[in-house]
Amino acid sequence: MLTIEHLNKTYPGGKVAVRDLSITVEDGDLFGFIGHNGAGKTTTIKASVGILPFESGSIHIDGHSVAKDPVTCKKLLAYLPDDPQLYDALTGIQYINFIADIFRVSSEDRRQRTMKYAEMFELDGSLNTPISSFSHGMKQKLALISALIHTPRLLILDEPFVGLDPKAAFTVKTIMKEFCAEGNAIFFSTHVLEVAEKLCNKIAIIKNGELIACGPIDEIRGRQSLEEVFLELTENA
Repeated sequence: MLTIEHLNKTYPGGKVAVRDLSITVEDGDLFGFIGHNGAGKTTTIKASVGILPFESGSIHIDGHSVAKDPVTCKKLLAYLPDDPQLYDALTGIQYINFIADIFRVSSEDRRQRTMKYAEMFELDGSLNTPISSFSHGMKQKLALISALIHTPRLLILDEPFVGLDPKAAFTVKTIMKEFCAEGNAIFFSTHVLEVAEKLCNKIAIIKNGELIACGPIDEIRGRQSLEEVFLELTENA
C-alpha cells in the first residue's frame, strides 16, 4: 500500500533529515513509526503525502508514484497532521462537506459516514458550531472524520493521539483497528510506545534520519518491552 525506497531528504543549509530510508506498509498493516523529536518522522510523512519534495528515492501509494502521479495518490490516502489547520470561519459540518465535495462523495454516503463518526466522537451536537470555538481535541476529531469521509485505502497520521482525552483516544484506536481489519492500511507516528506496542503489528524505528529497526513488532521486541528495545537501539545506534 505504501512503499518508500531509498528516500533521501536534505533541507537548505545542509541538514540531512532522512537518509536512505526504505519502508513497506502492506494491506491490513497498522504500522507504527517511532523516533525522538527531530528523528525524521514528520519529514518522511510529509514526503509520503506529497507535501515535501525529496532529492532521491521513490514513494509509491498502491503502485502509484507520489512524485509522478500525485492526484491519484491523494485520492487513495488521507493525511492527518499533528496540528490540523482547519477553516475556523466554517462550521464543523460545512468543513466536512467541503472535503466531501473535493472527493465527490455522494450526499447519502457523506451523511451516513458523518453521522457514524460524529456519534462515535460525541461531536454530533457541535457540528453546526464554528470551528473557531473548537478545542484542539475537537479539531482533531473533526479532522479525522474529514479524513475518513472519502473512504481512503491508506491513512497517514502524525501523532494522532496528541490532545485527545482518554475516551477519544480509545475511539481513535477502535477506528484504526476497524479500518485495517477491512484490508486498508495505516502508517502513523507516535511518541507513546505503549500505544504502538498494543496497537501495531509492525513498527519502524528511526534515529537521526536513518532506519535502525523495521518489521513485525513481535520480532523486534522479542521478550523485552518495546520501551526497552527502543531505548537500547536509540542509545546504541
